[in-house]
Amino acid sequence: MNFLISTHHALYEWGVTSYASKNYCDSSVKLNIVTELTPDLVTLGQRLRHARRARGLTLAQLAGQVGAASSALSMVENGRREPRLTLLRSLATALDTPIDDLLRPEPPSRRASLEIALARAQQDPAFANLELTPLRPSPRIPTDVLEHVVGLYDELRRRDERFAATPEAARRANVALRRQMREQDNYFPAVEDEARTALKAVGHATGALPQRVITDLASHYGFTLHNVTDLPESTRSVADLVHRRIYLPQRPAGHDPRYVVLQTLGHFALGHTDPKDFADFLRQRVEANYFAAALLVPEDAALPFLVAAKRDHSLSMEDLRDVFGVSHETATHRFTNLATHHLGISVHFARTDATGTIYKAYENDSLPFPTDATGAIEGQLACRQFSSRRVFASTDRYGTYTQYTDTPNGTYFCMSHVEVAGGVPFAVTVGVPFPHAKWFRGSDTQRRRKSGCPSPSCCKRPPAELASKWEGQAWPSARAHSHLLAALPPGTFPGVDTTDVYTFLETHAPADS
Repeated sequence: MNFLISTHHALYEWGVTSYASKNYCDSSVKLNIVTELTPDLVTLGQRLRHARRARGLTLAQLAGQVGAASSALSMVENGRREPRLTLLRSLATALDTPIDDLLRPEPPSRRASLEIALARAQQDPAFANLELTPLRPSPRIPTDVLEHVVGLYDELRRRDERFAATPEAARRANVALRRQMREQDNYFPAVEDEARTALKAVGHATGALPQRVITDLASHYGFTLHNVTDLPESTRSVADLVHRRIYLPQRPAGHDPRYVVLQTLGHFALGHTDPKDFADFLRQRVEANYFAAALLVPEDAALPFLVAAKRDHSLSMEDLRDVFGVSHETATHRFTNLATHHLGISVHFARTDATGTIYKAYENDSLPFPTDATGAIEGQLACRQFSSRRVFASTDRYGTYTQYTDTPNGTYFCMSHVEVAGGVPFAVTVGVPFPHAKWFRGSDTQRRRKSGCPSPSCCKRPPAELASKWEGQAWPSARAHSHLLAALPPGTFPGVDTTDVYTFLETHAPADS
């Protein structure tokens, strides 16, 4: 038996964390030792306190019976000290309670479970960020008060965690948003109306949007514009809502400076408030981008232009780009906003890099984009036969590359154009099902490719002859895409360093504020 006790004692001191049944044998005796789960110290302390109070003992009385200091026993009951087995046996004897009951992992009562939840909450770093004085759950605090405190903490924790979106959570939110966009043909009538009202207020009807009108639009929404050289790295712009100022970089990398202003104004024009969750953050960004594009390429001016081009069988992203003085990507986005709703043309859109990685995508024409298990397109590799991949092999990087692509879902006419953003080339592609190709300039192209995707034999598996020769004989060093593995930065505006933003605003606030 001494062997049993010493073994149990050793296991307890080591902090055994799982139940196990072991057989210890000598030449004549076989002992069955059951090592028990060491409970978390807070629960153990609660069970001790519950048993002590149930027997009407004070802390000092119990301490006297087991030969321990009251202060030491108090630390055990508060979960701040792990008792040795000898003390635990003495406590069990004094309380006339089996030691197994003291070691059970369940709280002894609802009140105890609330006190445990409160103790754990106050040990969490998120609680430390609140800078509140710790609450000691004395008997004088009613149980319903503890219910409220623990409930409030749980809600605060939930609000913190909802922005710490994992890549999977972000992809699922994006899939849901893209589904909504498809259901409404990527057309947002309320945003179109707000853009139309704003343009009417500043007296602009058609043509490229000049800087003067940009300034007037900012004034229309109660802001002034200020170019600075020290904008926080994590931001495109910063709006000071106290002094109604919008701070902008001198030269926004990879972005039309007008677009950055208009996108910022879009949040205020559309009545956006702090995002409720990551899905809301994505929705607001899509709406603000839409608003900016609707100001740069107004519906009332673009629609007659597109209708006439369709009638003449000469729809072209280049023409839309040049008439309104926008980037090719903005023109293509704007076309996907208006094409289905007004022209009856179903479309797909993609922005890909030279490796074929898809950064943005939209379709309502059933093009078989690659997807992951969540249904997300972003981050997947486009088929090698798609025009978004073939364009990078074209000798003409300035013009638009056109081709027909035969897929399992039918034939599509696609137009791709390479733009450079931040020093990196991207292909911007828009395409339509074969019956709609006749409306587009360049539809007489003789280029044609056949895609078998999503079948693995098309792109995912190498040709059999290459595989037989090189399988097991190659060891590529992969470039780590760490951003695909890490959780997205938490915060109301994911990825934005609020300390930098607040410091920046304090630096640039008017002197008399």
